[in-house]
Amino acid sequence: MDTSLETARFNMIQQQIRPWGVTDERVLATLAAIPREHFVPDAYRGLAYADIEVPLGQGHFMLAPKVVAHLLQALSIGPADRILEIGTGSGYVTACLKDLGGAVISLEIDPELADLAKENLGDSDPRRLEIRVADGLAGHIDGGPFDVIAVTGSLPDASALGGLEAQLALHGRLFAIVGEEPAMAATLVTHGPEGFNRKTLFETAAPPLAKAPEPERFVF
Repeated sequence: MDTSLETARFNMIQQQIRPWGVTDERVLATLAAIPREHFVPDAYRGLAYADIEVPLGQGHFMLAPKVVAHLLQALSIGPADRILEIGTGSGYVTACLKDLGGAVISLEIDPELADLAKENLGDSDPRRLEIRVADGLAGHIDGGPFDVIAVTGSLPDASALGGLEAQLALHGRLFAIVGEEPAMAATLVTHGPEGFNRKTLFETAAPPLAKAPEPERFVF
């Protein structure tokens, strides 16, 4: 056991995550239990718990730890929830979702990243975790409707939310970062009996999801 990494994980929770308003004990326990260093490239192993977006190559990044923590807390994941993740990346958020919820379907557009995530996640029960090579914004996803949808890259245009909202079960929750720098907002969508409600949680920034629709530009 690498005690320096254990200490870094403890400090991540106490110095980054708790002070930023994440108090859900199930979420904190998940973050304490899952070794983030297993999901970062070797060159960044020493920065696994730093407050940064770790590069994965080819323009892909891991979300910063405190953003992951807020994503998990906002989604209020229950142990029986059926979860859709858009953007598997290296599999870290996937592992957290699986630890908190029921069955997870995770979509990754990059085949190399999908293979990396499968390797990082190890032998998983196929009834609880399925990683597919697919564009999560391309339309209907088999396996829904979903209680939880987690989008791990930003969406420059909010129009992409509509197709995802349509795949939320009643009382389902969706987390996405919407907008362009410098005005991005972490957004929580809830599906109630009378429709969908979108709520801004906090301002942040994250690299855009591959093939996310671009907002319309005015031409003068």
